Amino acid sequence: MAPQNKLSAAERAGILAALNSPEFVDLAPMQVYTKLLDQGIYLGSLSTFYRVLEENKQVKERRRLAKHPPRAVPELVATAPGQVYTWDITKLAGPVKGKYFDCYMMVDIHSRFIVGAHVHATESGVLAVEMMKGIFGIHGIPQVVHADRGTSMTSKTVAALLSDLEVTRSHSRPRVSNDNPYSESIFKTLKYGPEFPERFASVQDAGGFISGFVDWYNHHRQHSGIGFHTPANVHYGHAAGVAKERSATLAAARAKHPERFTTTTDPKSSRSQDRRGSTNPRKSPNSQPPNSRWYRSA
Repeated sequence: MAPQNKLSAAERAGILAALNSPEFVDLAPMQVYTKLLDQGIYLGSLSTFYRVLEENKQVKERRRLAKHPPRAVPELVATAPGQVYTWDITKLAGPVKGKYFDCYMMVDIHSRFIVGAHVHATESGVLAVEMMKGIFGIHGIPQVVHADRGTSMTSKTVAALLSDLEVTRSHSRPRVSNDNPYSESIFKTLKYGPEFPERFASVQDAGGFISGFVDWYNHHRQHSGIGFHTPANVHYGHAAGVAKERSATLAAARAKHPERFTTTTDPKSSRSQDRRGSTNPRKSPNSQPPNSRWYRSA
């Protein structure tokens, strides 16, 4: 049984005809509804207007919108140093409000070793190319260089250099900072450190600070993502020897006080493992790539 307040077929056809009339065809239903009221005409409620349009498949986005294909998730794996580098640029506050310096930094994702860091007064693709040429001359040409979609990262100058060197370019998905986790993680370590100043007096001042940070990070910071080794030890192949020394120390302590140990297995942080760096590793219910970690953006 139809509700008593339901409009007849003729009344519903009248609403549709009014909505599609030359006078109202380009207007939103709310505007048509109010304009009819201004003319002393009531055809039905605003909800009824929408229901009639829905019945006739006329409720949709009227504008022509671009349809973007889904972006592939960049999945990069490095099983040794020198295979995949990632880079980014972060702002450093200058001497006065509104003045910033740009810190360019490139990292080896396998070892977490900072292979290069420069500070400049401006951001440009030309300066990025200058940095890359210096890094590649010292550490070798990688197979892949990953970055986000900033103007310098996608510039023609950078693209031309990598193309000439036959280096594969990889970019983050738009507005997804998690696709460049190693750079973001290092920038957070840099800026959350207790010695990081509120402002830098000059480009030289900022460059000196970054140089000291890079030395500390590469040679003194024991990184949880690489078994609490320093990036330099992993990058230059010393991690296995350090792991053996740790194991020998634990074995001596275990032999001296066996009652203090519940297992003969060394902690994971002390073992030598096959390590690989990975961006966006695929999750598996049963396994996980050795030593890969999921990072969230800083």
